[in-house]
Amino acid sequence: MGVQRSPSVRRRRLAAELQRLRKDAGLTRDQVAEHAGCSPVTITRIESATSAATVALVVMMLELYKVTDARREALTQLARDARKRGWWYKVSEAIPEWVQSYVGLEEEAATFQEYQSEFVPGLLQTGDYARAVIRSAPVVPPDEELERRLSIRMKRQERVLERSDPPTMWFILNEAVIRRSVGGTKAMRDQLQRLIHLSETNHITIQILPFAAGVHPAMDGGFTILSFPKPSDPDTVYVEYWQGSVYLEDPPEIDAYVLLFDHLRARALGPDQTRSLIAQVVQET
Repeated sequence: MGVQRSPSVRRRRLAAELQRLRKDAGLTRDQVAEHAGCSPVTITRIESATSAATVALVVMMLELYKVTDARREALTQLARDARKRGWWYKVSEAIPEWVQSYVGLEEEAATFQEYQSEFVPGLLQTGDYARAVIRSAPVVPPDEELERRLSIRMKRQERVLERSDPPTMWFILNEAVIRRSVGGTKAMRDQLQRLIHLSETNHITIQILPFAAGVHPAMDGGFTILSFPKPSDPDTVYVEYWQGSVYLEDPPEIDAYVLLFDHLRARALGPDQTRSLIAQVVQET
């Protein structure tokens, strides 16, 4: 499978470039909005990557910023690409809005660093495990909806894990993740065996944070740090909560979560010890 470019990543890249160009030109958002014939809120949304800019609007902004020749053509093409819809658009009604942006980001991430305290990360889940997780919601979706959500989750795995240039992925899981029964005995055994198999691949590292580690600094819950190939695409921390999520991009916030992940990594079992513990739990299950 070839490299799939994410509209979400392109939108973030374009937003950062347009904001930088405006500041270099010494212009306010109000001035840009007046020139473009739109509201200042529209410029704010474009620069924060909340909304995709029309190509015509980007062209007007580049004219105002006196961007010409190859640079202008490159940014205009980036604006066209940023408006393309991802594969998930056709099934967007089955994906919560706050997850749709994340799906776009995860497809182009070069590295994942993820901590989870309660469940196996979605990209590592088996079908039966994922089905049980979806069924655990306070309002269980109808069977047709459930299967559609499951299909989307499996599609996400395929596009990230099976692409020709898979990302480097490092997962730290609380011991509760491998001991909490999800979906019954067979489903749990299959899931644990999948974790062992995935941990033996070159680009995936899995560590268990054992109960014996005691109190630790991530007891508030899970998070994911995403990094991208291009230096112009800032790292992002994704924190999901019930019915929503938060994206953090400010350097001090990123640094804080990187430090947190390093602390967890230092307290967790090594990869070989982790595989041994998971295999032990399989035998006990």
